Amino acid sequence: MNLPRHPLRVNVGFLLNAPVGYSRDIHFEFPLVQLEGDFLVSEFNGLLRVSRTPQGILSQCDFQGYTEVECVRCLSPFPQFVHTVFSELYAFNRRSLTESNLLFPENGYLELESLVREYLILEIPISPVCRPDCKGLCPVCGENLNLRLCEHSILPSQV
Repeated sequence: MNLPRHPLRVNVGFLLNAPVGYSRDIHFEFPLVQLEGDFLVSEFNGLLRVSRTPQGILSQCDFQGYTEVECVRCLSPFPQFVHTVFSELYAFNRRSLTESNLLFPENGYLELESLVREYLILEIPISPVCRPDCKGLCPVCGENLNLRLCEHSILPSQV
């Protein structure tokens, strides 16, 4: 079976015959990863630990990278650091399902792309700011006050 390649598709079929408690660490490091659609993560790296349990395959994930977001004050794009840690159990049968309803795939490949995307998106701040001292935009003319002052930003005491 030839599946299209993706860096977050991992063959863990070898764990089916492994003893309970066996685990393996898989390291990831990519300069740029595109996750489902247009979600880009640069300097993407992390660790996946897959472990054989009586109920299924436990995946313990720790991923980080940078994604471009827009500052809520000045509307300039900037790289936002995102980091997530999560665990999911891929059950061998329906009786062992957890609330995430993940079954171990018949082909032995874990498809982590959508999970990693969701967890990283949850780590993006609701109101991202490019830097703590961001001055934002002039409310009158819209000038980015980080780049230059406009006539509206000069206080009467400065004249």
